[in-house]
Amino acid sequence: MRIAIFGSGYVGLVTGACLADGGHHVTCIDVDQSRVDMLRSGACPIWEPGLEDMIRANTAQGRLDFTEDAADGLRDARVAFIAVGTPQSPDGSADLTYVDAVARDIGRLAENRLLIANKSTVPVGTAARVRAIVNDALSHRENRPKITVCSNPEFLKEGAAIQDFKHSERIVIGTSCPEDEQTMRDAYKPLNWQHEKILAMDVPSAELTKYAANAMLATKISFMNEIATIAEATGADVEKIRVGIGSDSRIGYPFLYAGAGYGGSCFPKDVAALAHTARATGCQPRILDAVGAVNATQKASLFRKLAKAVPSLQGATVAVWGLAFKPKTNDVREAPSLDLVRSLIEAGANVRAYDPVAMETFRSALGRQADQVVFTRGNLDALTGADALAICTEWEEFRMFDPDRLASRMRGRVIVDGRNLYDPSRVAEGGFHYISVGRREAEPANCAEAR
Repeated sequence: MRIAIFGSGYVGLVTGACLADGGHHVTCIDVDQSRVDMLRSGACPIWEPGLEDMIRANTAQGRLDFTEDAADGLRDARVAFIAVGTPQSPDGSADLTYVDAVARDIGRLAENRLLIANKSTVPVGTAARVRAIVNDALSHRENRPKITVCSNPEFLKEGAAIQDFKHSERIVIGTSCPEDEQTMRDAYKPLNWQHEKILAMDVPSAELTKYAANAMLATKISFMNEIATIAEATGADVEKIRVGIGSDSRIGYPFLYAGAGYGGSCFPKDVAALAHTARATGCQPRILDAVGAVNATQKASLFRKLAKAVPSLQGATVAVWGLAFKPKTNDVREAPSLDLVRSLIEAGANVRAYDPVAMETFRSALGRQADQVVFTRGNLDALTGADALAICTEWEEFRMFDPDRLASRMRGRVIVDGRNLYDPSRVAEGGFHYISVGRREAEPANCAEAR
């Protein structure tokens, strides 16, 4: 099957590479000429384990190519995936500007029977919106090929996207006719042969399934962070609570880790967009609003804890470990580290930051304030002269606590751990004042020295 994919960002590239790896011929279309040139050269603009190698291999085999010419990319395509961004608007709704633009291009340029598959995260009703835009464009043409629209939301975890796509738990497709369902089954046949993964449903249900899934996961995170706040106030240990409730099969362990809050490209905007959709239909999304509010409060908690532990942040040096919103990605969108670093700069602190892969994307996201941050080559370099260490991302290289190596670099002895990486008693025994999330603070015998 020949497949076109509009958008060569995270979702588009993973989808294109994996479908090409399954034997289809895939053309990724992007309006950014520099990105197209980069991909043609074998380089990948995003950091995702295994993706660059897969792109190179399938490009070499002639199954994957890239173009800025939408007409060329659509030629002989049977399915066209829309995988462009849907950023959050000021009112919380999903901005469909890029989706609309793709729909207009397809309506103007498609020459043959085509199924449009919405893979971008979009609100209920977007398939109908795309169909209307396409039909309007077709109405001005003599040649009017049959073009239909379906929903095929993505459920990719950054850092494990290839595994997620190739060995997914489910493939959700929302169609309005049996022919379109069969076309999508043909597209996913290389990934659906061992056992049935496809969940076929109507279009609105498929569109809402994506938002509902992300909102549920975000709810679990915010719920545990609220429990962590209560645990801190009562002297309980949120890690023990996590095991206690996660062992209940009705609840499960995933997404029950308390921390500095969730970020990334999906959860923040999808919770907001679903809440906006609810309000637009006359519903009151009380749980969704609470999920977002708890997360906003949690993302500010690291700074509050640092301000309490360090006598004065003005002129103090704070080392920040981890800038990506999660490990195995360079994505810093809505990352807790952004809130923390911005607050530290405003408080007059000196920031020394390190992340294995996300320093350039963080520098770009921080804008002009990036000039006030020292980005270091290694995690130990970030500790030089630091009065405190803040941990924002649970990268593996941060997980082993070595008090001697930390003490040899740091001036102070304060650690604020936003990911609960260490055992509090061991950190205290190593001579540090340790503050985590949802657990008691741990202080060495000589608290003054630790601070």
